[in-house]
Amino acid sequence: MKIKEGFLVRSVAGSYVVVAMGEKTVDFNGIMTLNETGYFLWELFEKGCDKEDAVKAFLAEYDVSEELATADTERFMKQLEEASLAE
Repeated sequence: MKIKEGFLVRSVAGSYVVVAMGEKTVDFNGIMTLNETGYFLWELFEKGCDKEDAVKAFLAEYDVSEELATADTERFMKQLEEASLAE
């Protein structure tokens, strides 16, 4: 999965907020905030990381079960796709 060009994350008042840039501001309606794990996954997907590698990185970074890491990663990927933020 890869985050589409034209989207950035900015830290605002202790939260991470997805910001559309340039032409993407026309298509992106709304706001998306990320928690710490969402931001962690966002950075991986910005680099084009696939689901399996993202789950491995999640497990290396956080003390969670593989089932939880997989479920959280899949849920985040679905949210990105529904918001048209990833390709």
